[in-house]
Formats: sequence, C-alpha cells, structure tokens
Amino acid sequence: MANKKNSLDFPLKGKYIAMLAPSFVVDFSYPEILSILKKLGFDKIVELTFGAKMINREYYRILKDSKELKISSVCPVVVDFIQKNFPDYKKNLVLVDSPMISTAKICKKFYPKHKTVFISPCSFKKDEARQSNYVDFVLDYNELRNLIYPFKIKDSKSKIQFDKFYNDYTKIYPITGALSKTAHLKKILKKKEIKVLEGVVALRDFLKKPVKRFRFLDVTSCKGGCIGGPCIQNKSPLFMRKRKVINYLKRSLKEDIPDTKKGVISKAESISFVKKEEIF
Repeated sequence: MANKKNSLDFPLKGKYIAMLAPSFVVDFSYPEILSILKKLGFDKIVELTFGAKMINREYYRILKDSKELKISSVCPVVVDFIQKNFPDYKKNLVLVDSPMISTAKICKKFYPKHKTVFISPCSFKKDEARQSNYVDFVLDYNELRNLIYPFKIKDSKSKIQFDKFYNDYTKIYPITGALSKTAHLKKILKKKEIKVLEGVVALRDFLKKPVKRFRFLDVTSCKGGCIGGPCIQNKSPLFMRKRKVINYLKRSLKEDIPDTKKGVISKAESISFVKKEEIF
C-alpha cells in the first residue's frame, strides 16, 4: 500500500477515513463492504462521488470558455503517457484535480484530524497520491481482499451508510465516458465535439492524427473505464460489470439519505480544485 510516512496496521488505531471509489461494487457487496471497513478500524467512510461532482463543475467552467482541445486528467496513466510521449499536449490537459484528490481535500476540511485512505481499483493511483499532500495512504482492491480474509471478516447484513458527502448521479464515474455524461457538457458542447477514448493506444492514434472538430477528449486508460482497472478481480464481461454500477445507482436513488450526509456544494466552494500548472 502506498504511503508517505508509516505503514497501516490493521485493525486501525486512531482516526482514519476510507475514501471508497464507486467501482467497488464490481468486486464487493454493498452495503456489507461498509461494515467490513468499520471492522477494519475506519472511523469514517465516504465515497468519491461528491468530489467527482465538484471537479465536474470545474470541467464545465473550463470547457465553456476554452476554444482549444482539452484532455481529461482524472486518470494518472493518461497524464503520465502524455507527459512522456506527447509533451506538446501537456498544455491541453485539464488543470483540475482527480476525484481522489478532490475528495481528500474535502475530507481534510471536515475531518482535519483524520488520515485519508483511498481504496482503489488502480495501483497507479499510488503514484498520484505520493505527489499529494491530501492523500495519506492508498489501499488497492487486491490489498483490501487480502486484509479481509486473514481477519476472517465476513459480509454481514448492515444498515451502515456512508458518513458524509453523499451524491448519487456520479456513481457511474467508473464507466467509460461518465465524466462527459455527468458534467452536463451537452449544454456547452455539441456531441460531435466530444471524443471518448479507451486506452493509451487509442489516445496515441488520435494525437498522431488529431481531428480539429473535437474540443474535449474524455480518456481512460483501461477498457471500460475504472471497472476494468488492474486491481479489479471480477473478470465477467464489461457489460455485466457496467450493469453492477448502474444497478448500484438505481438502488441509491431509493435510499433514505439524511440531509446531514448529502454533499452540499456551498460547503466545498471554498476549496480550490484547480491544479498548479507546474505539476505537469
């Protein structure tokens, strides 16, 4: 597991907040996973969905005023690929945090004494976390599975909910093209101006022969998006994994979520989700 200080010892002692990527439903049961995380010692559990909502607002703002091609920067593999292979396009990367970083910033505001632990379908998020002052640890899905079994933690029926920052529609964020779908870009861009790409090969081919009509590239490095991440154990066809995420969204719409747990935009507006250009 990635960290910048000490390693994590389970069960956790102290105040830790688990930041769960919404792709978790592909590999773990909901809401049972929340009970498991509590038993591992996490004091708070949040999902990345509100952080995703906040960066969507930044993408909308930037793309509304931009006339040049912009490339999504939520995937660290995509950012690294462009830096190393197409440096002329670094200026086209959207200078906005990923959902992991944005959620960590929100958590640090509301829970300043907690250590943040991102639970991820992607091992490459560890490199991104090392460059951040907001994410203290990254625990990938493989590492989480390995933790569950030695501690003999079993799924149990639970009514536990996420602690705070609840948001529903961005639960589909792990699916290819979800950023452009959930950021309401159709209000400012034509459909023909948005290009959704899967994999660095597709990105490479496009950048070698760019099509001028496109104003936004919504790119993920994995087939299917994060539901195809390297730490996903579920090897069922991508359409079945996608269905799990969609069903999770449908279920969430029926849940009774207290207002105190919902993500309120005004409470996060004081936080900057814009990256400094020099990090690219």
